[in-house]
Amino acid sequence: MCGIYGIDKRQTKKQIDTILKLADFRGPDFSGVSISDDYSFGHNRLAIIDLDCRSNQPFKIDNYEIVFNGEIYNYQEIKKELIKKGYEFNTNSDTEVLLIGYKVFGEKILDKLNGMFAFVIYDPVKNTFFGARDRLGKKPFFYYKKDDTFEFASQLKQITFQKDLKIDKKSEKLYFRYGYVPEPYTIFEDVYKLEAGYSFTYDLNSFEFTKKQYWDISISNEHLTESYETIKKDLKELIVDSVKQRLHSDVPIGVFLSGGVDSSLVSSIVAKELGQKLDTFSIKFSDAQFDESNIAKEIATILGTKHHTLDCKPEDMIDLIENLNEYYDEPYNDSSSLAMMILSRETRKHVTVALSGDGGDELFWGYNNYFRMAKVRKLYKLPKFIRSGASFILNKSSNYRFKKIADGLNIDTLEELFLYSGRLFDFEKLFHQKNILCEDEYKKYLYSQKDFFERMSDYDIKTYMNGDIFTKVDRATMAYSLEARTPLVDYRVVEYSQKIPFKYKYEKGSGKNILKDILYDYLPKEIFDRPKSGFTVPLKNWFRNELKDYVYETLSEKNLQKIDDIDISYAKQMIENHMNGKENNYHQIWTLISYIKWMEKYYEK
Repeated sequence: MCGIYGIDKRQTKKQIDTILKLADFRGPDFSGVSISDDYSFGHNRLAIIDLDCRSNQPFKIDNYEIVFNGEIYNYQEIKKELIKKGYEFNTNSDTEVLLIGYKVFGEKILDKLNGMFAFVIYDPVKNTFFGARDRLGKKPFFYYKKDDTFEFASQLKQITFQKDLKIDKKSEKLYFRYGYVPEPYTIFEDVYKLEAGYSFTYDLNSFEFTKKQYWDISISNEHLTESYETIKKDLKELIVDSVKQRLHSDVPIGVFLSGGVDSSLVSSIVAKELGQKLDTFSIKFSDAQFDESNIAKEIATILGTKHHTLDCKPEDMIDLIENLNEYYDEPYNDSSSLAMMILSRETRKHVTVALSGDGGDELFWGYNNYFRMAKVRKLYKLPKFIRSGASFILNKSSNYRFKKIADGLNIDTLEELFLYSGRLFDFEKLFHQKNILCEDEYKKYLYSQKDFFERMSDYDIKTYMNGDIFTKVDRATMAYSLEARTPLVDYRVVEYSQKIPFKYKYEKGSGKNILKDILYDYLPKEIFDRPKSGFTVPLKNWFRNELKDYVYETLSEKNLQKIDDIDISYAKQMIENHMNGKENNYHQIWTLISYIKWMEKYYEK
């Protein structure tokens, strides 16, 4: 796990060192620079596999050179294949395997890789850069392309450094729609994210940049026909193997244990299936509504782990909020990033790698919003005029929840309702314009031939899981030089999960059923017989109490004026409605705070 940087220009070592210093938290063990006539590479290393300096990067063999961020979990299998072909190795690293693999297989090496990665290889034969990002987008890859300049990095700030870039207006509005800037966009013009599952080639002679999708989730409607027990057995074997692969490390490993289904399953496999001793880590909130630390502790006791419970208090928040953009680099509104930062900071004191349970909700239908949509689907069997009549009546209520339901009933299709349910703001009131959506990029996932329930999950895999969840985990963990690994999002598990009949995932208001069934092979069912809590910070109450002054100070009229096109009076009323308990607008308030704080750091007008 590291940070990479490169540019198609000859730079001085001092220039590259300065840029690497901006993100040295991603790799504090070694910073390397390589400079040639045609390009310059830089690398910050967090040493995980083969700690010897022989595996430092940039890494070169026969004038082929690589900068690589991530882990290739099956690199030993690929290494054996290359040895059979007569190749010799001088390190025990996955970096060397990846570079030699490219020399042998070319871009087809991507089909062999199982891991999380973002890398660029200089090919001296073709005089090109070849690069790629992993299938699901766990590792970040930013690039700048304008005229005869191509520049790439793991952190956006490394590219924007000493450039006078303008805010991309579409991306700004996309942030206020999604809570993050979705790929391929960034908040700045001329800077982009390489999409998950994409590779690219950049020709250093012609300056031509071409990208290619090498993997995607399936939008086929085909499902497995085997028995439930066979499917459960095969899925369990896949997940166990995925966890096992992610335990390979030359540094200590722990597990984030929230007390939910996904992290409990990962912890159980490590402790019971694979028989390894481990440290587990969870967050404790003073607000009982959000706290699952006692459940996590109970599970840790059963599994025999060395458990660490970390307090998350409102007084810790202001410093974190002020420093969040040091690591996230562009507007980002998932408030659980605050808890993730605390969890990562304390976890790093004990281990260098942590396994997490991320991905289970998207793959196996675990989100509360899915359950709400399942209930609403029945209403959409009614004629539109009946729903519109109910909407008219509910709109007369002073209860804001009823008004939201009324708006939803008046929407034409379930697909549109699903998109509406995920919006943060009423754009027509906040910005006096229509809602902004990335329809062209992701429309095929929401309008495929699959059942509507499965299409929701597919859409979230390509948007929310990628743009929000993986962003949160990468930036929060790397802020403290901690590597996070996500076994449930092994691409093999993803591909298999999409073939599982939907009735095995969700039935009668209960989601993740087949995953829970695997979990119950290790832990008592009674522990998990409770409503889903989720990894959420109790900002709703904190904004009304301990952080109230901070909210008003940050979202002053002067600060709100910095946001283009915003209706300040509407924004201020929305804040007041939250403070006096009429509405729950903490998510919207946090979205505004995050944007203001980002502007103060990177784009103060």
